[in-house]
Amino acid sequence: MASGFFALFDDIAALMDDVVVMSKISTKKTAGILGDDLAVNAEKATGFVSSRELPVLWAITKGSFLNKLIILPIAFLLSAFAPWAVTWALILGAVYLAFEGAEKIYGFFVPHEHAKVETKPENLSKEAILKNEKTKIKSAILTDFILSVEIVIIALGTVLGRPILFQIIVVSIVAIIATVGVYGIVALIVRMDDFGYKLVKLSQNKKSISKLIGNFLINALPLVIKSLSVIGTIALLLVSGGIFVHNIEFLHHFLEVLPSILRDFIVGLLVGFAAVLVVKLFISVKRKLFAEE
Repeated sequence: MASGFFALFDDIAALMDDVVVMSKISTKKTAGILGDDLAVNAEKATGFVSSRELPVLWAITKGSFLNKLIILPIAFLLSAFAPWAVTWALILGAVYLAFEGAEKIYGFFVPHEHAKVETKPENLSKEAILKNEKTKIKSAILTDFILSVEIVIIALGTVLGRPILFQIIVVSIVAIIATVGVYGIVALIVRMDDFGYKLVKLSQNKKSISKLIGNFLINALPLVIKSLSVIGTIALLLVSGGIFVHNIEFLHHFLEVLPSILRDFIVGLLVGFAAVLVVKLFISVKRKLFAEE
């Protein structure tokens, strides 16, 4: 009886060790999307009145948790009853990621003008400010939903074929780490400039350490967000390329002479630009058809 009891503990300990290892692997696999998620949400959480940044970010975080509560059960049902659908969802999601990464590069080299609408907060009523906040929160939660689908599917793809309980534990851990980690870092980023302003006000001496650090933090915020965007774009192409190479048979030996990281990037970039071309052609044809009508 006692030996059986201790054997059960050994099995549980072995399972948890396996869960920790697979959680690390899954988190690494989703790193590209997490980087993009971080960049996107850091950008969306800025531009508010200082006192409203954290409440807005908390509202987006709650929406992110709700997104994952919706996505996770659906993903586990697919894994249990239609595992082939997870692979297809993984590939389709990779096409979206490659498209997003390639579109950012296309937009950088072929910039297109957007109508600039300047909104001065001092000219808005309290109701208008709250309405603007709600609109931005909804937009951020929708973006988070799309990225959350990719995070869950990629994490699930690393544990396909394992027992369903194991899948639930690993993917749920990754989903929680993704939400807490991303929005925790975003909270630090969006408050970085405010912390810098407080350091600047600590001393009247222009050469004081607090003033130098404060000015550095204030000036670094936009650079940090831009850097995250670049890193996120590269990571998107690497992650999507890796998914194509590992899940599409005829790509297994494509550019095999190159290092895997470079091969994944090239594959992701090629598929991404192909997707951008298809979308651009579709939009162009659609505009011509509507123009003729």
